[in-house]
This record gives sequence, structure tokens and C-alpha cells, in this order.
Amino acid sequence: MNSKERIICTINHKQPDKLPVDFGSTHTTGIHVSNVYRLRQYYNLDLPGTPVKVVEPYQMLGEIADDLKDILGVDVAMLEGKGTFFGYKKENWKEWQLNDGTPVLVPGLFNTQKNDDGSIYQYAEGDKNYPPSSKMPSKGFFFDSIIRQKNPIEDHLNPEDNLEEWNLISKEELDYLKMRADYFYNNTGYGIMGALCYSGFGDIAFVPGPMLKDPKGIRDIEEWYISLFKRKDYIKKVFDGQLEIALENYKRINEALGDIIDVIFISGTDFGTQQGLFISLDTYRELFKPFYKKVNRWIHENTKWKTFIHSCGSVYKLIPDLIDDEFDILNPVQISASDMEPEKLKNEFGKYLVFWGGGVDTQKTLPLKGPYEIKEEVKRLIEIFGKNGGFVFNTIHNVQANVPIENLIAMFEVINEYRK
Repeated sequence: MNSKERIICTINHKQPDKLPVDFGSTHTTGIHVSNVYRLRQYYNLDLPGTPVKVVEPYQMLGEIADDLKDILGVDVAMLEGKGTFFGYKKENWKEWQLNDGTPVLVPGLFNTQKNDDGSIYQYAEGDKNYPPSSKMPSKGFFFDSIIRQKNPIEDHLNPEDNLEEWNLISKEELDYLKMRADYFYNNTGYGIMGALCYSGFGDIAFVPGPMLKDPKGIRDIEEWYISLFKRKDYIKKVFDGQLEIALENYKRINEALGDIIDVIFISGTDFGTQQGLFISLDTYRELFKPFYKKVNRWIHENTKWKTFIHSCGSVYKLIPDLIDDEFDILNPVQISASDMEPEKLKNEFGKYLVFWGGGVDTQKTLPLKGPYEIKEEVKRLIEIFGKNGGFVFNTIHNVQANVPIENLIAMFEVINEYRK
């Protein structure tokens, strides 16, 4: 099998020839750019000091280029547009340095301001004429949104304000996606992930509007969660508008690209905490379920794409609803959260959901334990999730900065053992 055949086999719950692997096909399955740089140095792919592209500047994720994909055994390529979380395009690359001195390449409108305390401001669309939209702490490695909400006045709240960042895809964007998809299809053997999330209803990463110069509507994270109970009609109107845009965009993408895409990223909305759900099942079923079901049903009736949801935390109690909503793939499979024991997940839901992630704990194991312990955990989880197919190896969410290089190498050594 080539990589595309392996991914298609796996997402159809069949046993592939060897372990399928993903690093870098989405913004929730990536590697921090500092670690990408160190991996490239370890494998002698670059001369010291050669910068690595930041393909997602909000989380500072690094580009997993084809030469590194080959070494790491990656089977999936990310298909996405030129846009970023900060509202500017990935173009006109320039050199920059992380706080630890890692050399990187960032988009030309990656405009920052360093403060006296060492923290770094980032600006929507790179425009310093407006207040900053996010901040990287002095010892941090990625950005956090800055809340810029004006006090909401109930009589003047307009759902259209919370739709400002959701737009119909342009012909220019479609042409770019077609060009990239054709390249992957004709020149590589990768499976293709459509990292084109237009339907992340309530995705808290979007709510503060880091890509907007002057965000309006409900943009405070706490106020948003309160609104799930206090302003349900408002939330439904926001989701109605987003659904209309999402379905039209998926229709346009399907007309332009068809079945070149294997998997489509539907949502990055987190519903779980370490201990349980953020919201009750009743609230999920009233506010979220109808919209996800319509998106998934349209995709399954009109395409061959498999649908992918990312939701961190303890989502065990929600999984039957996700299956009923016709999701095909669950990520990041946070086995470190309550009720998320891997054996239980595989036994109860493995016939219905593909587990994309869950390969190693990135909170306590990968950054803090030694190579032997990491190898043992990775082996155990591959054996559990990989049985009878339906598993793509990835870590539990992105690989963060400051993971010792020997720990990363230990993980990849086990992965490559299972790919022989």
C-alpha cells in the first residue's frame, strides 16, 4: 500500500499493511516549530541555523516537509488555504526567532511588539493601528488571545457580529486548493486531509476573534459559555448563519476537488475537561447536535469524505452522540482524562469511530518521562488502538515545545518498528 491506500483502508475500519501515521495534517496534530527544527537537525536534513517555516503562527506549529515526513513515516498531507488565525496570508516569508533562539520563517505580516516584561504582542492582519489580538508570554512558545470584547448590550446584540470571521470561499482560494490537491495527488502518495474547518460551531479558538481588527459581538470566552445558557436563541442564530456558509463552502470544495480529499476537518470545538464535559448532554443536543448532523449528513450524501472532529478532554459520555451525528473520526483521544481508558474506548466504540490520536500522553509522558517509559506507553497504545484497523497514530494533541529530543526519537523509533 502507498500512504493514501493505507489511510483509506484504515478510515474504513480495515487492517492496513502497517501502522498509519499523521504529524502535521491539521492544526491539532502538529509539532511545535522548535521541535521540528531540532528533528531536522538530528536527522541532518539542514545545516545548523536553517530556519523552519511556521505554518500555523497562533500555536507556532512547524512545517513537516516531505523529507521529514519520509523519515517519520507520515502518511497524510494537509490541504489548507493560505490564510492564518491572525487574518493574514502565509506569504512573503521573513526570518524571526523564538524566545529560545530557534530560527524560524514567519509570514510577512507577522508583525509583533515586544513589551518591557518580555511578552510579545501579535496583531490581526498585521495591523498595528489596532489593539493587539494576542500575546505570547515572555517564557512562552505560542500565543493566547486577548479579550477585546466591549460590554454586550442585550438590545443591540447582533448574531451577524459573531459571523464576521466566517466567509464564503473565493474562486482564488478554490484555485489554490485545487493546485495543491492536484500536486499531492499526482506527485505524492499521501492521504489528503482537508484542513478546511468551516463548521467548528462554538470553537473557542475563534470566539475572541484573533483574526479581526475590531471584533464585535460576544467575544469574551466566559461570556460565550454563559451565553450557551443565557442567550440560546442568539447562539442558534449564529450557528444558523455558520451552517449556511459551511454547507455552501463544502459544496464549492466538492465541486472543485471531488474525492481527491480523503478526510475533512469538521470541528475543533472542545467539549471536555480533564474530569468530564463542559456542558450537559441536553445542552449539546439542543445547541450543537442539529448543526453537526446536517453537516455530516450533507457530506456523506454528496462525497466520499470521512468527517473528523477534534474535542479534547473527557468526552466518553458524548461519544454515542458523536456517532449518532455521523462523525467518522475522533481526535485527539485524550486517554489521560477521566473515563477515557483506551481499552474501553476501543472495545465500545472501535466499530464506529476511527481513533486519530491517543498514541502517547503529551501532558505528562512525552515531555516529562524518559525514553524507556515513552516507548512502553507508545507500544501499549498502538497494540490497543491498532487492533483490527481504525487507528491513525498521532500524539494526544500537538507536540509542544521543550520536549527532550531523546524523547521524540524514542517515540519515532517505536512508530517505525510498527511500520516495518
